[in-house]
Amino acid sequence: MKQVFMSQGGAVVREVPAPEARPGCVLVRVSYSCISAGTEMSGLAASAGEPLVKRALRQPEKAAKVLGMALREGVGAARSFVSDRLSVDSPAGYSAAGVVVARGEGVSEFAPGDMVACAGAQCAHHAEFICVPRNLAVLVPGGLDIRRASAVTLCSIAMQGVRRAAPTLGETFVVIGLGILGQLTAQLLKASGCRVIGADFAPERVRLALACGMFSGVVPAEEDLVEKTIRLTAGHGADGAIITAASSSNDIVSNAFNVCRKKGRVVLVGDVGLNLVREDFYGKEIDFLISSSYGPGRYDPQYEDKGLDYPIGYVRWTENRNMSECLRLMESGALDIDPLISAEFPVDDAAAAYESLRAAENRPMMVLLSYPGAEAKHAPARKTPNPAHKPSGPGAVRVALIGSGSFAKAVHLPIIRSMPDKLALKAVVSTKGHEAAAVAKQFGAEYSTTDCRETLADPAVDAVVIATRHDSHAPLALAALEAGKHVFVEKPTAIDRPQLEKIREFYSAEDGSPRPILMTGYNRRFSPFSRRCSELLAARTGPMIINYRMNAGRLPQGHWANGEQGGGRNIGEACHIYDLFTFLTNSRAAKVSATPVRPLPDFCSPSENFVATISFEDGSLATLTYASLGSTDHPKESMDIYFDGKVISLFDYERLEVAGAKAQGFSLKEKSKGHKEELDEFASAVRDGRMPIPLWQIFQASEISFQVEDAL
Repeated sequence: MKQVFMSQGGAVVREVPAPEARPGCVLVRVSYSCISAGTEMSGLAASAGEPLVKRALRQPEKAAKVLGMALREGVGAARSFVSDRLSVDSPAGYSAAGVVVARGEGVSEFAPGDMVACAGAQCAHHAEFICVPRNLAVLVPGGLDIRRASAVTLCSIAMQGVRRAAPTLGETFVVIGLGILGQLTAQLLKASGCRVIGADFAPERVRLALACGMFSGVVPAEEDLVEKTIRLTAGHGADGAIITAASSSNDIVSNAFNVCRKKGRVVLVGDVGLNLVREDFYGKEIDFLISSSYGPGRYDPQYEDKGLDYPIGYVRWTENRNMSECLRLMESGALDIDPLISAEFPVDDAAAAYESLRAAENRPMMVLLSYPGAEAKHAPARKTPNPAHKPSGPGAVRVALIGSGSFAKAVHLPIIRSMPDKLALKAVVSTKGHEAAAVAKQFGAEYSTTDCRETLADPAVDAVVIATRHDSHAPLALAALEAGKHVFVEKPTAIDRPQLEKIREFYSAEDGSPRPILMTGYNRRFSPFSRRCSELLAARTGPMIINYRMNAGRLPQGHWANGEQGGGRNIGEACHIYDLFTFLTNSRAAKVSATPVRPLPDFCSPSENFVATISFEDGSLATLTYASLGSTDHPKESMDIYFDGKVISLFDYERLEVAGAKAQGFSLKEKSKGHKEELDEFASAVRDGRMPIPLWQIFQASEISFQVEDAL
């Protein structure tokens, strides 16, 4: 399918795999999508040719994420992640309308053939097909042209700003900035029974708003907004002001305060300078409010992604209900979109559409993209070849990556790319087609797809690398194994006993057929430091004590790793260490116990702070102290091993020291946790037909984590 991307300061149309209807979502064949002249063009201008350092200063939270990756995985992994991320095109668009062609599991309010309007920068892209969560889609009334419905998101943003202002009949409001959001805001205020005074530096925008019913207009270059507002309100000032402008100037918010009466309110919808002057608002005790996008539910994954609605008795106007009301107002004529639609381009001409919005004069107010094939009944193509693919050399294991998250892009894919004689990237599979296509292009895969089943049936795929979220690891691994593919699955192997048991049953079945290789991404056992520890322990004469400390750092509230998709940090991350204990002892676990620490109710989950103790059949004792209570300024991981009058100490996979023996430790300039070594081992194991990690050890790491979870 065709989809629009932002690429190096311009718009491009690319062929990408179409998505499928995921659970809780609908698959929509788009008829029209609406370009946000403000948001999309400002993002385009900000990223075009901007130096990396400046972008980092503008987005400190992302810079911090990269720094954290450097500390955890090493500078090389972080550098590779940033370099590859900067080369990725960004999907454009967040407002569209079309026809439902399929619905995912659990969706009953929509049916194929329904006309819907859709919102969301994460899903409602400029694309022929979009997969939209149920709470970000609404039915289009029968009397409304679907062309108009494609502006639903912009209308909802304006509506939420008006709701924050809480207008009442007869009040006077000033709208500062008469771009598309300002035009819609003025109309909505008028529909609420308010007199509207609008201001914009472009006279044609003021004239358009007046033609659409605005009470009075001001061009600041020609007359003073504050003076005129005071005059039109009998000297009192406006009841409120809504800022829909986009400018770095601090004067805009100052003017908004000054046009208001005592105890007025100012609502910020646009993006302006916020160097506030106390005198502007303190004396009149003005309320300053922020409007967050389309309404309650926005940025809440429980609402948007999982489809959990807010009860109407407690939250009257959610983003979904705002969207529906916007469409009703359009149908009734109270909200007139037609005068605001300046131009329409077919999706193939998206570059021209965006260029028209750069014009210094006669710039369009609202631009729509149309999709000429929207009436077609053919099924969307879910596989797209990569024209930049170069054939791999003979003998390389042909792998398909399932899941294209940040860890796979920062760690797995650069490593696969670095060893073309051993591993060749055949396919990239992701539920989001544009992400799959982008990763395939970056790393030279032969094709990208959103259809995992087709990839598992591809005879040219020897093995799969599974890097999805934790809850899907075991089901995907089992499906791949049953399809005859070798499997490298990131940890954990499974997040519960039933998942693990199904994999165990696959390998215990006695049907005489050979079984593919299974390897879990327990990279620490392949680190040169762990390998050196194993060499030093090989000649031990008795049991040992292992003390491992993980200063994990606290995850944000609601992070997926602590939820249903992650299984918690004990199952999702501490399993690494249970595997390392198994590797170093080469012994079965005899007894497992654990004690949690609960610092404050609901502040941390039990699996974020605990001490686990494992006794092994060879007499060894291993203890893991896992904590999120500490400081990230302290090293993340350290280990001490006591045996035969000797002590081995590991310092964050950078340095190894040995006491009580002639053997020497060593250090490396960067962390080396074994990621490259494990993939190298996997490739060799596939060629040699052997298990790189004994199955009983793979299963034991999970079994220990389940017993620890029971205790916690």
